[in-house]
Amino acid sequence: VKLSFCVMVLPVFGRNRPEGKILETVGVFEAVKQHGKYETGQLFLHSVFGYRGIVLFPWHARLYDRDITPPFKPEPPGTHGSKEVKGKTHTYYQVLIDTRDCPHISQRSQTEAVTFLANHDDSRALYAIPGLDYVSHEDILPYNSTEQVPIQHELFERFLMYNPTKSPPFTARDTLKAWQEKNHPWLELSDVHRETTENIRVTVIPFYMGMREAQNSHVYWWRYCIRLENLGNEVVQLRERHWRIFSLSGTLETVRGRGVVGREPVLSKEQPAFQYSSHVSLQAPSGHMWGTFRIERTDGSHFDVRIPPFSLESNKDDKAPPAGYTF
Repeated sequence: VKLSFCVMVLPVFGRNRPEGKILETVGVFEAVKQHGKYETGQLFLHSVFGYRGIVLFPWHARLYDRDITPPFKPEPPGTHGSKEVKGKTHTYYQVLIDTRDCPHISQRSQTEAVTFLANHDDSRALYAIPGLDYVSHEDILPYNSTEQVPIQHELFERFLMYNPTKSPPFTARDTLKAWQEKNHPWLELSDVHRETTENIRVTVIPFYMGMREAQNSHVYWWRYCIRLENLGNEVVQLRERHWRIFSLSGTLETVRGRGVVGREPVLSKEQPAFQYSSHVSLQAPSGHMWGTFRIERTDGSHFDVRIPPFSLESNKDDKAPPAGYTF
């Protein structure tokens, strides 16, 4: 059975009139892949945030899921019940988001979350690539379209070309391959950490961004992407964050504050997820982060949701990051 789907288009002349709304067919859903991976050029709907996108290339990450109980093994003397989490391979995709959908998801997911260190000496300067995202395999709802330019994004025609003899009919240009190779150290997704507390699942993906010299010392930068998902039926709201940041230099920093990135998102059955990115810098090449989010129920009671501990590693080439849009 083929299922088509539509989007609502608002003509300029009819934005304030219900009769000005028009439904346009976007494409036809394809079967979800239970095995294997999606290819470059695959069109999809994001199953959680609902935006249209297209796959650029895959990443093979190690997923450390603290919700999965490992098989019981007798513990060696002296381990004191420490919880070992083994990583398993999991596929993510680098994707472009259709710019027409960005205004509709901006309250639930940042559309400028992929950032880079600027290519000069100012150690705090960052720049973002709008409409770039990382999507887990299970969040892909694949579809096909008869349009030759089905996704609106400034990089779409720079990175992809229409080829009706292929399936999917969009293939990588040499510019995409060169951009991927050039930016690989700063784009690469390698480790994913996940943990659930009282039906609130927290997923963390850290990215190493590079090193800068500041006041005769080295400053190492990381970006981390966090997604909160409400897997239950109860409406809850994130109120506070509490971070512990340990540096290899021996320092332990505590960070507390209201909300995240200036927001206190509500997680409901209708809008169950919120995703954001932030940054951390250390004066050491590695460290660890962990913490909790304070969550409030509708009756005013609170509970703490664990943020899975994750390492900050700088085991990549520390040369200056490239200028992302220069081909």
